[in-house]
Amino acid sequence: MTTRTGVPGSRGESGRAAYSAAVRVGDLVFVSGQVAMNDDGEPVGHGDFQAQAQVALERLRDVLDAAGSGLGHVAKVTIFVTDRDHIAALPALRRQWFREPYPADTTVVVASLAHAEWLIEIDAVAVVPPG
Repeated sequence: MTTRTGVPGSRGESGRAAYSAAVRVGDLVFVSGQVAMNDDGEPVGHGDFQAQAQVALERLRDVLDAAGSGLGHVAKVTIFVTDRDHIAALPALRRQWFREPYPADTTVVVASLAHAEWLIEIDAVAVVPPG
């Protein structure tokens, strides 16, 4: 029987939201959407897509590291953006944070995220390497 193990968030999360930053099932890690928030759970990078993307990707990296994986082991990302114009910045961000072969990707333009100030949210599925 495969067990599910919760992975605690690295920054700004609390139990009140009733979700895990990630869940590890066997050698897979399913990471909840990561956004630009500080250690107190407050949005950062107001109005600055690049700044928010950097924080979201740092948070993704931290959660993956806590799960025993890492950005180099990401198989799939889903990126939610609130403005179609931000899609043009995504290839450079992918090249900065990931290596070939790049993760499979779905990009979705949404009207809004859970907090009105957030411009990007990124979730992922990664593998945990052996050993």
